[in-house]
Amino acid sequence: MIDGRNLRPLSLAALATLTAVALAGCEQNAYVAPPPPKVDVAIPLQRPITRYLEATGNTAAIKSVDLVARVPGFLEAIDYKDGTFVKQGTALFTIEPETYKLKLQQAQAAEAGAQATVKQAEADFNRQKDLVARQAVSQATLETSTSTRDNAQANLQQAQVNTRIAEVNYGYTKVTAPFDGIVTAHLVSVGEYVGATSPTQLATIVALDPIYVNFNVNEQDVLRVRAEARRRGMTPGELTRLPVQVGLQTEDGYPHEGNLDYANPTVNQSTGTLQVRGVIPNPDRVLLPGFFVRVRVPFDQEQNALLVPDTALGSDQGGRYVLVVANDNTVEQRKVQTGQLDGGLRVIESGLKPDDRVVIAGLLRAIPGQKVDPQLQKIEESKTAEAKPTDAKTPDTKATSK
Repeated sequence: MIDGRNLRPLSLAALATLTAVALAGCEQNAYVAPPPPKVDVAIPLQRPITRYLEATGNTAAIKSVDLVARVPGFLEAIDYKDGTFVKQGTALFTIEPETYKLKLQQAQAAEAGAQATVKQAEADFNRQKDLVARQAVSQATLETSTSTRDNAQANLQQAQVNTRIAEVNYGYTKVTAPFDGIVTAHLVSVGEYVGATSPTQLATIVALDPIYVNFNVNEQDVLRVRAEARRRGMTPGELTRLPVQVGLQTEDGYPHEGNLDYANPTVNQSTGTLQVRGVIPNPDRVLLPGFFVRVRVPFDQEQNALLVPDTALGSDQGGRYVLVVANDNTVEQRKVQTGQLDGGLRVIESGLKPDDRVVIAGLLRAIPGQKVDPQLQKIEESKTAEAKPTDAKTPDTKATSK
């Protein structure tokens, strides 16, 4: 028979043993903090860059003229093929020249008759003048001879003017190219009567080499360029000789280069932009009037610009920022001022130091105020980005200053 008084001490001992085992198990499963997340960081890339003004614009013909019939008549011939390139002075249209040739001959005959009349009147005047000196005729006879001579000279001048008008009209029967260019399709046909009541448009000639590029620059960029020009000692006249680079929508880069030649003297108050125009050589006639083009104007160079991958930047209501890893491996959010995109890398104008470690990958694991395990990487740049600083042209102030 078991004694109940002996069971109670045994139960207490077992409970104590179980409690000790449980406490020992808790000590073995204590919470251990995970290691800091790994993120890729890189030192900003430093290299020379060319600063650009970038805009969009449209091409326009440097010269475009409507060819019109300046004299009435039947169109006798079309002397060109639609859409062909012609040189200055090339005959394009012929308007019934025979009638105007006859009118010219008629005017020339009238002029020759007027010249003969002048000679006769001049001889009679000299004879009467000699007779008056010898008192052989009256003064009234001399005055009549003088009047006849003067009228003959006036008639000769009128005949000469008529001849010149006839020559001009005869010349208008040949419509020629006023400059080198492409002639559009003809708007009239052979046999039509043109120039009846007003000048009739026959076609249009367009000059394509060189070609204009019109674009607008915002007020902030205008102020920036003018400030840079003052710093470099450039005059307003030298600004119009800045290089301009143009690219079509289907082209890579900016293969067409020329120079600025005009800037509007006033800023448009409604748009806050300045109208600017460039001239681009176009010997192969790749650029046509009316094209939508990308435009950039190099205006400055910086030798030690800071660049980071564009994917490393974030944005919030305060603007653009990058995540920087401090010396104690704590993540900081740094506000920055960004510049142009250069070969996939973004130029950082301010807010970043050359030795900062910028988070370039694993941004979702980099939380400001928390520690990370930074893995130092190297920023790689494309070959096109490396070539840009050398192929960009900026004005040489020493060469252009007077």
